[in-house]
Amino acid sequence: MGANESEAGEALTNAICWGWDMPIHCAIQLRDLDEREFDERDAIVMRCAFASQNEMGRLCEEQVYENDMALRLRAEGCRDVHTQVPVQVSHGDFVRTYRLDLVADDALYELKTVAAFTSEHDAQVLNYAMLTGVRHAKLLNFRSARVEGRLRRNAMTQDRRFDLSWDDSSWSPLSTQCERLKLRATGILSDLGGCLECRLYEDALIHSCGGEERCARRLSVVRDGVPLGHHRMLQHDAGVCFTVTAMTGNLIRHEAQLRRILALTQQSGMQWINLNHGRIQFITLESTAPREVRNVAS
Repeated sequence: MGANESEAGEALTNAICWGWDMPIHCAIQLRDLDEREFDERDAIVMRCAFASQNEMGRLCEEQVYENDMALRLRAEGCRDVHTQVPVQVSHGDFVRTYRLDLVADDALYELKTVAAFTSEHDAQVLNYAMLTGVRHAKLLNFRSARVEGRLRRNAMTQDRRFDLSWDDSSWSPLSTQCERLKLRATGILSDLGGCLECRLYEDALIHSCGGEERCARRLSVVRDGVPLGHHRMLQHDAGVCFTVTAMTGNLIRHEAQLRRILALTQQSGMQWINLNHGRIQFITLESTAPREVRNVAS
């Protein structure tokens, strides 16, 4: 662990010990760079990235490039270089810690050693940009023949992330626990804001429902009376499950897939929470009484 990483970890620990009650806390303060400022820093970072791959090759593990980049950037005169910066997200007693691979004078980078970038990588670095409130973040891939960089621009301001609307026109409680589930989901989103990674909200909801052991179930998948295997479902009550998605279109098509899973696992219904940017949709699916789901355009 490098000196800057130790300092960042210590800062986060101090913040917790001092009782700072913030749902999202980064161990260092990132200044939101304008385009010109980011480009200036990026020219240095990319120069160091090419030099690192030229000397180290493209088969090293990610941490090797991360540490090498930090050394090169400091040698280039960058004054504030950090690796593995913790960003803590909390809601009640639920805590999730992310780590930023590289921050160079307030410019945020996520390093990869992959065959090719995917949409999941884009979503990851944008999630980090939203957590830290910056407009620019960049992916770097050291496994490609030449270091590949992909700049992602975060257009979602902090104010917009917390400007949420609630659509429960397709919602109805299926058990005594359904309204409690809805209240928990509303509380999590109101606390953390919208547009972060979907898995974060789902994990926070699982935690509020008693944790993985209590609500995650491997249910039998049965067709025509024949068991075919098992499928993981999240239950907030017996026979009633929930799911969290982040879809901006094709809800009707996805509803058909969810209904198939309901039938195959013999569940009585599902509460579907869809995060359509700032529009939060609460949708109830019943196995025995299909409901029409209104598809909201992006």
